[in-house]
Amino acid sequence: MNAMSLLSSIARQISGHSVSRLIVAYSGGVDSHVLLHLCASDAQLKDKLTAVYVHHGLQPQAEAWAEHCQHSAQALSVNFKVLRVNAMPQPGESPEEAARNARYSALKDLIAPDCALLVAQHREDQLETVLLQLFRGGGLRGLSGMPESMVFGLGVMLRPLLNIAKQDIMDYARTHQLQWIEDPSNAHSDYDRNFLRNAIVPLLKQRWPALDKTVSRSAVHCASAETMLGHIAQTWFLTVFNVDDNTLSLQRLLAFETAQHAHIIRAWFQHLGLKMPAQGFVTRILVEVVGARQDSEPLLTGQGVSIRRYRDKLYCLKQMQPAVLVDMRWPKGAVSVLMANKQWLSCMPATQGIAEEKWLNATVVIKFRGGGEKIALPKREGRHALKNLFQEAGIPPWQRAAIPLVYLDDKLAAVGDKWINAEFYTENEAALRLVLQRQD
Repeated sequence: MNAMSLLSSIARQISGHSVSRLIVAYSGGVDSHVLLHLCASDAQLKDKLTAVYVHHGLQPQAEAWAEHCQHSAQALSVNFKVLRVNAMPQPGESPEEAARNARYSALKDLIAPDCALLVAQHREDQLETVLLQLFRGGGLRGLSGMPESMVFGLGVMLRPLLNIAKQDIMDYARTHQLQWIEDPSNAHSDYDRNFLRNAIVPLLKQRWPALDKTVSRSAVHCASAETMLGHIAQTWFLTVFNVDDNTLSLQRLLAFETAQHAHIIRAWFQHLGLKMPAQGFVTRILVEVVGARQDSEPLLTGQGVSIRRYRDKLYCLKQMQPAVLVDMRWPKGAVSVLMANKQWLSCMPATQGIAEEKWLNATVVIKFRGGGEKIALPKREGRHALKNLFQEAGIPPWQRAAIPLVYLDDKLAAVGDKWINAEFYTENEAALRLVLQRQD
């Protein structure tokens, strides 16, 4: 493929997006150097360009590489920026994964709505990605490989070389006598991708020379099937989803065929903005939580979430450190208070609720359940245990301890924004209603 064809391929993909700035993820390697050189050779693209080198600090040569990239960008009259990141692995994170996460996290902060990040992954990279997913037991999503474009930050990420062969990139670099960085770690086969690239793919291509092209074609087929299945699963999911509390109805979920359940669970995670659950975790949700006895209260934790079941609802809750709930006095004249569990409790003017006069003349204290509390409700006989009221209202047990109890002069006056003691309730005088909201 000649230079004009390469540039035409890049320009065509970029033209499909309304962007005024282009950021090239520029490592100084041959792939990103060719991408930058191609973009800089087009007058319409050049004015939009910024080359960004992410400095991981993992190699002794990293500082020299940053200087090389800066000189290369200056020679092309392209804006240049260095991002320094901490790429030390977290527990359970591989060095390769840590570097990638740090790199993309830093780049994401640069991408505004009018901006596109250009990365130089090519067809052999796509081949390696699909093979790795295959060996790890990936489904359609994994076998779809990398998309040519995707939402990234507030803008978009584009892979304009994804359908270009590595050989075409090397031919371009040699024809234009480019000077690029060779990362010595690429020669080490300790990492799975390097092992594939150095030992396995060359052997496979001896037998199937067009392997990168045919596997890339298979990835496109898988992506198409995944998209279609995703649209179908979305319609299933919407019939099961409870919009008011982000839960799933177990009765409606179980009305579907068993094979459909996993797709609905994944659509749920996607809707909640969570990382896609592994197949094993989905299976555990269906077996240990959905399949639990009706009278049980199962709990499954993993992947940063807790999956719970209560009555007909399936809950997916982000895991957080439990807050230490302590009693607190409501400041005189305050409209709202922020509690330790990051909930705001506010008092708002209303036509019915707690009598304003009683509120203003009392010492108001917020407490939390100790057990055995009872309350008399307007227009209902007797006193009612909070435990029974929570059960009547269908409030899950794990939410009950976080609901604040409001006391006026040591008398229980209200339970969050749900119930008001008949002694403090009014409909015909100036009143206040309580509103409980979680801090964003």
